[in-house]
Amino acid sequence: MNGILTADDIAQAMEVAASSDGMQAAFTAVDELAQGTIGHRLFTVMRYLPDTVEVERLYSSNSSKYPPGGRKPKQGTPWGDVVLDRGEVFIAPDADGVRAAFSDHALLFQMGISAIMNVPIRFRGRVLGTMNLSHEAGHFTSDMIAPGRILAALLVPMLLEHSR
Repeated sequence: MNGILTADDIAQAMEVAASSDGMQAAFTAVDELAQGTIGHRLFTVMRYLPDTVEVERLYSSNSSKYPPGGRKPKQGTPWGDVVLDRGEVFIAPDADGVRAAFSDHALLFQMGISAIMNVPIRFRGRVLGTMNLSHEAGHFTSDMIAPGRILAALLVPMLLEHSR
């Protein structure tokens, strides 16, 4: 992890998305960029289902514990208010923050995860989904928000395609 997101990194991920027939290659490319620049123990991409106020997992770096297709209800949650309604980045900096925001915290703790950064994937003022990075307590800082937003923006075409 070098912490620096370069124009070459972004161009390479965009090229994968532009030339790939499947979304998984593009999700994997962004996952690898996120690992190299921000770092994570778990990386997932969720699409937002506004009719039911749920999020559905489209991609996971650990599909045995967090398989694609899993859904989570988010109506009326403080997390949903921040990420889905306001389109803001959410950081749970430690185990207490994870426990307060996520009902699956026990599984996350078993995986050595005690901090989470959720970045909304937005297009034209609308939240399409979230990019989620998980790590150990104290890992995520405010200087990771800008690279996180850039990486999430790379996922917009895949989420638009998936919503068709």
